[in-house]
Amino acid sequence: MHVVMIGAGYVGLVSGACFAEFGHNVTCLDKNEERVAALKSGEIPIYEPGLDDLVARNVKAGRLAFDTKSNGAIEEADTVFIAVGTPTRRGDGHADLKYVYGAAEDIAAHLRGYTVVVDKSTVPVGTAREVQRVISKANPEADFDVASNPEFLREGSAIGDFMRPDRVVIGVESERAEAKMRELYRPLNLIEAPIMFTNLESAEITKYAANAFLATKISFINEISQLCEQTGADVHAVARGMGLDGRIGRKFLHAGPGYGGSCFPKDTQAMIRMAQEFGTSSRIVEAVVEVNASQKARMVSKIKDALGGSVADKTIAVLGLTFKPETDDMRDSPSLAVLPPLIDRGANIRAHDPKGMEEAKKELPEGVYYANSIEDAVTGADAIVLLTEWNEYRGMDLKATKQLMNGSVFVDLRNVYEPGPMAELGFEYSCVGRPSKA
Repeated sequence: MHVVMIGAGYVGLVSGACFAEFGHNVTCLDKNEERVAALKSGEIPIYEPGLDDLVARNVKAGRLAFDTKSNGAIEEADTVFIAVGTPTRRGDGHADLKYVYGAAEDIAAHLRGYTVVVDKSTVPVGTAREVQRVISKANPEADFDVASNPEFLREGSAIGDFMRPDRVVIGVESERAEAKMRELYRPLNLIEAPIMFTNLESAEITKYAANAFLATKISFINEISQLCEQTGADVHAVARGMGLDGRIGRKFLHAGPGYGGSCFPKDTQAMIRMAQEFGTSSRIVEAVVEVNASQKARMVSKIKDALGGSVADKTIAVLGLTFKPETDDMRDSPSLAVLPPLIDRGANIRAHDPKGMEEAKKELPEGVYYANSIEDAVTGADAIVLLTEWNEYRGMDLKATKQLMNGSVFVDLRNVYEPGPMAELGFEYSCVGRPSKA
């Protein structure tokens, strides 16, 4: 099949490369000339494990191409995916759909023959019908259907998520559209991946509902972690006891500095606004957002308390800046909420991240020292704050690390280490929702 991706950002690039791996002919269109030029020269503008090899392999095979203009690609396409950004709109929390509707207008001018136009971007309920209206108005003669096919890609494991998905959700309204989408995803039949067909509205809400629920689990366990700290309970034990219940499950029950990234913050806000727009309540999701914000603020207090009540003139080595490991994504990362208040209070920050430092430089205040190694970051530090659980930080030589420091404070916001062994090494250890001493 001939597939076009409108947008060569994270979702469009990963999805396009994976569809090409399925054997389809894919063209990724993007108006960003620098991005397209980089992709054509073999440079991948984002960090995602395995993506560079996947793109290179399919470009070499002639199944994957990049361009700034259609040049006949949309005209020949069986399916055209809209995979553009839907950032939170300033001032009201709604998803900004201007790029989606702009893409729909561009697509309309090039449609020839029957085509399925697919919303891949995360969009509020009703967007697919509006895309249909926009295209019909711009090109009344167009023969097309609109489908909704939300993505469920986790940064750091997106290729595996696409190739071996928990499920594929597709909203359609015609048998022709369903047949096209079944053919597109036919390679997944070999692994019997669940492919669920529903109506447009159900598909659109499913994405938001799923992300809001996962965010709820994170905020819930973070709130429980506060109770654990006050009572001497261990949030690891509590989470395990909860997660062994098959109705609850173990995933996303990890206490930490709060969720971030490109999806949860944006989608929970959009879910709240969407509920308000349709005259319903979303009180649980509203509470989730509030708890997440308070958890990030609580981490600042935890670091300050670990340093005796003040961070002024203290040198703090910060390990991890991205919102999670295996990505360079800084969007809504906890580090963006935790580090600026520390800097404002006079702390000297020495930061390290395996992949995120270039992006971090664009987001964090001036004055942060970006270390070229873990050893460089911790040398002379009064305290270490572990903010992102990269594997490099799980396997540190802690004895050698302690010798490089001036102080002995270790604030583990991801609960990577155990209190007993840390105390034996001479660290003043602090963590989240667990007794800091064995």
